[in-house]
Amino acid sequence: MATYQHMLDQLSELKLKGFKEAYIMQTQSPDFLHMPFDERLAHLVDSEVVSKKNDRMKRYVRASKLKYKNAFLTDIEYTASRNLPREVITTLATNQWIEQTHNIIITGATGTGKTFIACALAHHAMVCGYSAYYTRISKLLAEIKLARADGSYLAFLKKMNKIRVLILDDLGVSPLEARDAQELLEVIEERTGFGSIMITSQLPVDHWYDYLNNGTVADAVLDRLVHTSHRLNLQGESMRKKMFDKKSDN
Repeated sequence: MATYQHMLDQLSELKLKGFKEAYIMQTQSPDFLHMPFDERLAHLVDSEVVSKKNDRMKRYVRASKLKYKNAFLTDIEYTASRNLPREVITTLATNQWIEQTHNIIITGATGTGKTFIACALAHHAMVCGYSAYYTRISKLLAEIKLARADGSYLAFLKKMNKIRVLILDDLGVSPLEARDAQELLEVIEERTGFGSIMITSQLPVDHWYDYLNNGTVADAVLDRLVHTSHRLNLQGESMRKKMFDKKSDN
């Protein structure tokens, strides 16, 4: 008994939670008594790997600040009116766009589900081991101003650059000052070739140049963001209206 408890204590000290739980299960289940040592060891190691992956995903989800933490790819609707082919999402679910540091641009009218799809893709990415972070562009710009004011801007930028998938929500909702457009460019520039960006906007991409209101900055943003992007242009009626209508029918 002392040896058994010592083993549990050591596993706790080493923070091998999955290994420890599997070890306890093995000692309590007769199914493992006649299993070869290598198979029992493989079961213990596999349990630890799964445990660490689950813990990492939970940390990623907490840190991601997703607007919709329970957004899943399986919940996406593929009605013909949405202009959202299932095969496009299936391709994006392979996460090759992340490995290639490509971007995703999701445009469409308000309520068409842009943010939900972005969060669902981000959640799937986190399940697969990639970090993600969600922010509205207005909030990002406010945080940059604070970081510049208190001298923590470089640390803030370094933190942003460590994130594999950065979601920038609601481009075009509020007017951009010239300085804001420059700050947005710097975030995009720093991530080029190192991390992916998902950006949602009610504005069609061909309106972005005028929206950025600075030819030089607009050229740079479009060059770095658009040319390596997968683009989803959502259509159809508001998903919020559909949800309200369903509740009313019930």
